[in-house]
Amino acid sequence: MSFDVDIAKTVRSERRSFELRVRFRSDAKRTVIYGPSGAGKSLTLQALAGLLRPDHGRIMVDAELLFDSDAGVDVPARERRVGYLFQDYALFPHLSVRQNIAFGLHRGWRNPSRQAGGEAVERWLRAFELEDMAAQRISELSGGQRQRTALARALVNSPRALLLDEPFSALDPELRERMRNELDELLTRIDVPIVMITHDPEDLVWFGERSFYLHDGAITERQASASAEAA
Repeated sequence: MSFDVDIAKTVRSERRSFELRVRFRSDAKRTVIYGPSGAGKSLTLQALAGLLRPDHGRIMVDAELLFDSDAGVDVPARERRVGYLFQDYALFPHLSVRQNIAFGLHRGWRNPSRQAGGEAVERWLRAFELEDMAAQRISELSGGQRQRTALARALVNSPRALLLDEPFSALDPELRERMRNELDELLTRIDVPIVMITHDPEDLVWFGERSFYLHDGAITERQASASAEAA
């Protein structure tokens, strides 16, 4: 799995203008983009996922061209075959665990039925030990169960890679350590490449096989230890 990214994006608001100029290449199984809040990490991940259109540049994943401003290529998010784990998991509180996972396969405005299933949904319910709570609402789950549900939804379409947006930032320190360990074990088991963004140097220790430091919209390659010292 390889990521080859060279993009530029200007984001404007009433009070400021932010320039994103990101260029990196990684063949690692686990790539971490590290930097302070406001550095452009989420914008970079959204561009990879197809949720944000760069002004200029190109994005290639596994030698497949997903975006090229000069060639007029912009593959829709659903066709990029990458799973996206949002920072707050973005689970639907009014739906069950099964319905949330099935939503990853769902098209249209209607919610999946309470009996939604199929081979892919059942596979990830089993893989993440969620079968016994498949009918439960999200509010009834622990933090680890919510993370597994969100991961199952991101994986149900068999993506070639996972994009993780600050997956531990909203957790207290004790839970954060436990969740890192659980996510590390899950990723090892499913063997799917990831790109993670984070502002926490501890995430580099756990997941930074290849790391890049992002500051003020510009990215440079750095070792995990050097990035941690910069925090």
